[in-house]
Amino acid sequence: MCIISARKFLLWKEKQLKKGGDPQLFSLLLDSLGGLSKKELNFLKIKSEKNLKLKIDLDLLETFWDKHLLSSIPIEYLSGISYWRDLKLEVSNKVLIPRPETELIIDIVSRKFENKKEKITFVDLGTGSGAISIALALANPCWQGIATDIDKNALEIASRNFSNISNQSNLKFFNGNWWEPLENFKGQINLAIANPPYIPQATYEKLPIEVKNFEPKNALLGGEDGLDHIKEIVQYASSYLKKKGWLLIENHFDQASRVKQLFIKSRFTDVEVLKDFSGIGRFTIGRYN
Repeated sequence: MCIISARKFLLWKEKQLKKGGDPQLFSLLLDSLGGLSKKELNFLKIKSEKNLKLKIDLDLLETFWDKHLLSSIPIEYLSGISYWRDLKLEVSNKVLIPRPETELIIDIVSRKFENKKEKITFVDLGTGSGAISIALALANPCWQGIATDIDKNALEIASRNFSNISNQSNLKFFNGNWWEPLENFKGQINLAIANPPYIPQATYEKLPIEVKNFEPKNALLGGEDGLDHIKEIVQYASSYLKKKGWLLIENHFDQASRVKQLFIKSRFTDVEVLKDFSGIGRFTIGRYN
């Protein structure tokens, strides 16, 4: 723990921001590593005569900030922490950093399943850090959740995140590719969710350095047209979903119409494309007949 005056801290902060970089990411660094929230930071601007406590000293914080500026390594990987909705998640370069637009999946599910006492079984295919599955399990204690991932390291992180955040037992973790580990759940799943790798090859090559150089390729690249994994998930969904069960997939910004057709060809009805914060058709949902 480091105790310094707010005035000294604010001068230091101004010096760091003059180096460049995104002020929002600097705030994230201060929060995740320094233990100083945005709310506390704003209060300091008013009460600059007070002292404050930081988890680590300014020299060490500056080292982390300089490393980010020099290499473009994401703050989330430097700190090992990512904030998503109301969750504080452990992350590493074995998992994708959860994106703000993916938060909308929880809202979409809440609208489809308004009866909170309804007992359903859901699966989060390719859970990564566990963000989606944990959020749903916490919000719906009556539900039974299953989270899968092909990467054992990712699954260990997701499992730790759940045990660190909650003492609930309504979420289980299985290692394997998409539906593969769910042989014992065939025909039993009410809701399947996937945020699979969907970036087309040509787009992947042009991704920002902080994404392409640090985030796991197997969580991003979806083949030549970006649809390799989505096709597989949709194709085999019928074996695992209950009759009238739902499938919800996040897709690339320009894939919505093609993904919708994949759903329809696989006997899904009530197929909808739902928009993200930018008004882009980011999510495709349908009901299996």
